[in-house]
Amino acid sequence: MSPVQIRHLATDSADFDAQFRQLQHWSAETDQAIEERVAAILADVRSRGDAAVLEYTARFDQWSAPTVAGLELSRDELRAAFDSITPAQRRALEAAAQRVRSYHERQLQACGLSWQYRDEDGTLLGQKVTPLDRVGIYVPGGKAAYPSSVLMNALPAQVAGVGEIVMVVPTPRGEKNALVLAAAYVAGVHRAFTIGGAQAVGALAYGTETVPRVDKVTGPGNAYVASAKRRVFGQVGIDMIAGPSEILVLADGSTPAEWVAMDLFSQAEHDELAQSILLCPEAAYLAEVQAAIDRLLPTMPRQAVIRASLEGRGALIHTRSMDEACAISNRIAPEHLEVSSRDPHRWEPLLRHAGAIFLGAYTSESLGDYCAGPNHVLPTSGTARFSSPLGVYDFQKRSSLIEVSEAGAQVLGPIAAELAYGEGLQAHAQAAEMRLKR
Repeated sequence: MSPVQIRHLATDSADFDAQFRQLQHWSAETDQAIEERVAAILADVRSRGDAAVLEYTARFDQWSAPTVAGLELSRDELRAAFDSITPAQRRALEAAAQRVRSYHERQLQACGLSWQYRDEDGTLLGQKVTPLDRVGIYVPGGKAAYPSSVLMNALPAQVAGVGEIVMVVPTPRGEKNALVLAAAYVAGVHRAFTIGGAQAVGALAYGTETVPRVDKVTGPGNAYVASAKRRVFGQVGIDMIAGPSEILVLADGSTPAEWVAMDLFSQAEHDELAQSILLCPEAAYLAEVQAAIDRLLPTMPRQAVIRASLEGRGALIHTRSMDEACAISNRIAPEHLEVSSRDPHRWEPLLRHAGAIFLGAYTSESLGDYCAGPNHVLPTSGTARFSSPLGVYDFQKRSSLIEVSEAGAQVLGPIAAELAYGEGLQAHAQAAEMRLKR
């Protein structure tokens, strides 16, 4: 098998910035034909409800039922799926779910609680945190099944206190994945429908005769799902518009090259547009990793996808130092960031932008995908500069609490009135002044 033609870049080369920009380039624009088709599907679902959902499910998934109710999975069916998987799979699901739940319970304590205080004059100010009433989680199906996505979307919603969690998952030709359904059982999903695509997003956003309307839609999907989520935003909330998966490894040369090569593979095997990049100040180590890539690739079942990803969007970058590697990492703002070094805590303070940071040689990104505890739904395509992982806070909203005492009104009233008159809003000013003692 021929060597993998992955880019080799060096930060001390004259054209590095130009090559680096080319490496980073990825268009998030959806194909116009997809946009038009999704718009038509959403309009049809909004207009015809269940009938449209049934029609598109039959057309795209070759899977039909007399009614949408026939596409709903009962809690008993989810339990039966849980019982049908192997004992090892049950143990793995339950162990992963417990770790994910525990992490998000700590997150709830840290940032998801209401609070209030009183001023010296008795005015009460605070924040009331309440969970969303109903959320929809989209779980991909078809080419692959993702029970981990069920856990990562449903469990933080459950911990947040969401009243009802509605799952949609495509089942092409009616083939149901037992592990996905078992994960839904373990994660406490309340209702589940075997529908997918833009029609499923539309059903959740607008509601149909059978599928309830939700307040927010979360979860990954293909280009049609991403386009549909973008279009229904405003009718409902969404978590994010995810791009191709990414991994960036910062290495000092101390980790076995085979480990790092396999970590690069772990993202490249998702799809041809996934991106895997290694930054290292040791040129000899980069050569070792290249050799490990060439040696290990023939053993991978998805070697064609991995090769296409590495050759199309991957890179091995020689840096002047680990400090420079950290600076470049901040420019990329990767979804997954591994710090594969002897002393990862030395570099962690320098890293400001990443969806998740994996510290140390033993912390493979795959552990975070499945069972470490933190959420694996992460910002991509540089959006980690301003976005966060999916979490409890995505399934809550905040209301401000204000209770002004009589004494407080005497202090705040003149301030508000002065500013209101300055804005030309007399009613605002007079509403405040009426409460002043004469």
